[in-house]
Amino acid sequence: MLNHDAVAAPANAPIAAPQAPAGGLINRTTLLCLLVAVLEGVDLQAAGVAAPKLAPALHLAPQELGAFFSAGTIGLFLGALVGGRLADRFGRKAVLVVSVALFGLFTAATALSPDFTTLFLMRLATGLGLGGTLPNLVALAAENSPSGRSGGAVSLMYGGMPLGGAIVSLIAVFAGMGGGFDSWRTIFYIAGGAPLLVLPLLIWALPDSQAFRAAAAADGEARPGVLAILFGGGRAVETVLLWLAFFATLMVLYLLLSWLPLLMTERGFTKPQAALIQVMLNISGAIACAVTGPLLDGPRRFGYAITVFVGLAVFLVLLAVMPANLAVALLVGLGAGAMVLTTQATLYAAAPACYPTAIRGTGVGGAVAAGRLGSVVGPLLGGGLVQAGLSAPDLLLSLVPLVAVGGLLAVLLIRRQARRPA
Repeated sequence: MLNHDAVAAPANAPIAAPQAPAGGLINRTTLLCLLVAVLEGVDLQAAGVAAPKLAPALHLAPQELGAFFSAGTIGLFLGALVGGRLADRFGRKAVLVVSVALFGLFTAATALSPDFTTLFLMRLATGLGLGGTLPNLVALAAENSPSGRSGGAVSLMYGGMPLGGAIVSLIAVFAGMGGGFDSWRTIFYIAGGAPLLVLPLLIWALPDSQAFRAAAAADGEARPGVLAILFGGGRAVETVLLWLAFFATLMVLYLLLSWLPLLMTERGFTKPQAALIQVMLNISGAIACAVTGPLLDGPRRFGYAITVFVGLAVFLVLLAVMPANLAVALLVGLGAGAMVLTTQATLYAAAPACYPTAIRGTGVGGAVAAGRLGSVVGPLLGGGLVQAGLSAPDLLLSLVPLVAVGGLLAVLLIRRQARRPA
C-alpha cells in the first residue's frame, strides 16, 4: 500500500544513504555515471558534428536536415518524461541500462541510414534513449552519494556531458571530416559503439539505488499520478521554479552552442579559431563542474548560485565587447564555458531535492523535459534574432536578461529548499 505521507509531504528527507565509503565524493556509482554522461555528451553532439558531411552524402535539403535535428530533440523530450516515470516503477539501474542500450544501438544504426526517412527514425529512437538516460543518472548520482554530498556528485556527473561534446569534435578530426562523405558514418559508429561496449560494465558493476529500493518497498505497488507527483504535497511552487529555471538557462546554453562559432566568425575570427573557442568552452565547463561541485552542498550553494549566474552575465558581456584577439577570446571562452555549464549543474543538483525518493524519477524527468524545450527554443531564438539583423554583440547582450531570469528563479528555489524544516 502506498505510503501517502511520504509522497504528500515536501521533499525534506536526506537524498540518500551512502552506498560508497563514507566521506568519499567519488565512488563507484559516481564514476560509472560520469562515464555514461561522457558517452551521452558524445551522442548528443554527434549529429551536429557529422551534419556537414552527412547532408551532401544523403542529398538532404535544408528542411530535411532541420527535421533530422528536430527528431532527436523530440525523442529527448519524450524519453525524459517516460524514462523518469519508468524509473519510479522498475528502478534507476534497469531503466538506465535500457536507455544506454537504446541510444547506443540506434546511434550506430544511424550510420547505416540510406535515406532521409531511415535517418529521421534512427535519430528519433536515439533521442528516446538519450532522454531516458539523464534523469536516471541524476537520481543515481544523488541517491548513491554519501550523506550531504549529493550536489557535488551530481555536478561531477553532469560535467561529463560537455567533456563528451569536446571529445566528439576531436573524433571528427581523426575520422577525416575534411575528407570523403563517408567519414560521417564513422562518427556514428564510434558514438554508438562505445555505449554498447560499456553496457556489460554497467550491468555488472553499477549499484542500484538502495534509497529507492527502500522507499519502493515501504510504499508498495501503487503509485500516485503524474500531476500529484509534480504539484501535490506542496511541491507545485518548486516544480514551477525548477521548470522555468531549466527552460531559461538551457535556452542560453543551446543558443551559445548552436550559434557561437558563427558569432565568432562575424567578430573576425577564422572558422578553426571559432571552433577552438567552442571546444574550450566545453572543456572549461566540464572542469568547473568537477572542481566546484562540492560547493553545491550545504549553505554555500546559495552564494554559489548567485556567483555563477552573475558570472555568466558578465562573461556574455565580455564575449560581446572583447577585441578580435584569439588569446583574449580563449580566456573569455574559458570563463563563459565554466559559468554557463555550472548554472546547469546548479539546477541538476537542486532537482532531486524537490521530490521524495519514491517519486524522484518522475519529478526529475519532468524537469529535464522542461529544459529540453528550452534547448529547442534557444537555437530558434538565435536564428530569429540573426535574421532580424542583430549583430553578434547585440545577440550576446540580449541573452543577459534571460540569464537574470534563470538566476533569480534558481536562487528562489534554493532559498526555498534551505528554509524547509529539517
